[in-house]
Amino acid sequence: MAIKRDYYEVLGLPRDASAEDIKKAFRKLAMQYHPDRNHDTGASDKFKEINEAYEVLSDDDKRAAYDRYGHTGTDNLFGRGFEGFDMGGFGDIFEAFFGGTGKTKRQTARRGNDLKYNIKVTFEEAALGCEKEIEIARTELCATCRGTRSKPGVQPVRCPSCNGTGQIRHVQRSLFGQFINTAVCSDCQGEGTLIKEFCPDCRGAGYQKHKRRISVRVPSGIDDGNGIRLTGEGEAGYRGGSQGNLYVMVSVKPHEYFKREDDNVIFELPVNFAQAALGCELEVPTLHGASKLKIPSGSQTGRVFRLKDKGIPHLHGGGRGEQLVVLRVITPESLTKEQRRLFEELSKSLDKIKPKDNGS
Repeated sequence: MAIKRDYYEVLGLPRDASAEDIKKAFRKLAMQYHPDRNHDTGASDKFKEINEAYEVLSDDDKRAAYDRYGHTGTDNLFGRGFEGFDMGGFGDIFEAFFGGTGKTKRQTARRGNDLKYNIKVTFEEAALGCEKEIEIARTELCATCRGTRSKPGVQPVRCPSCNGTGQIRHVQRSLFGQFINTAVCSDCQGEGTLIKEFCPDCRGAGYQKHKRRISVRVPSGIDDGNGIRLTGEGEAGYRGGSQGNLYVMVSVKPHEYFKREDDNVIFELPVNFAQAALGCELEVPTLHGASKLKIPSGSQTGRVFRLKDKGIPHLHGGGRGEQLVVLRVITPESLTKEQRRLFEELSKSLDKIKPKDNGS
């Protein structure tokens, strides 16, 4: 009787190897010596030895017995040939050589595709909110057969190829007995049934393309590039799956006078020399109606006045931003004779402004 080699030596591992190290070593050696891949003399015996070592070392209880008593502590595990093998080893072998666990599920429910739609809104519509109606084309369940694909009143029949299971079983023999691999039935595509007469409206597709008009509520405070999700307004699901979503992407048109900065509105207010020098009271346009603004005398270009709560409503909470009024003192480009005379008289009475010393 041949003397058994040490299991750790068989797998090329130290005695303190981790479970992951044992698994990696087994897979590598099994790939190398499997009889289906390696036809050298002795490869089959080597593969049996590798598998026997892994069967013991991958099991905590068996490994503990082996570490304590050696082969005498585990010989009884192999007295019945392969009947004593743990199915965990089978799973690793199957995964190594067949790319999976041998289980193939029937086709299951799948959520419908999401759709995307772009809309343009004005500055005011984005700030204050609005309702928009859009038209989309989407895939829906056939209204006649409700996705069954069959002509109403005609029931599908059980697929004879898979006997209604939706799967075909393939038996593959190996050194350890037989593996049963399952695959989706090619005749019924995993449905388990065959259509005797297709629905006349969708021609057996189960789905139809429709145009739908949908009302979209644009919330106040939405910004350029933001999106609105409409749950369940996408395309129909598959095999009873839920509908996808519709994502409406918002583009905001530029405004003639207003600009946005976060939730604040920027507005430039032009005034002439006299208004800036003497001061005045003006009406300023805002998103919420005209508002009076007092300009103090001696105000300069660039001065900012804040109108509280006259900005854009906060998208995710109460309150509004501010309107920032930026003063712009306008220099006239042309003057009448009288205006020029008055400015010349005014100039004589004003202090002369000298350039600041620049250190030159």
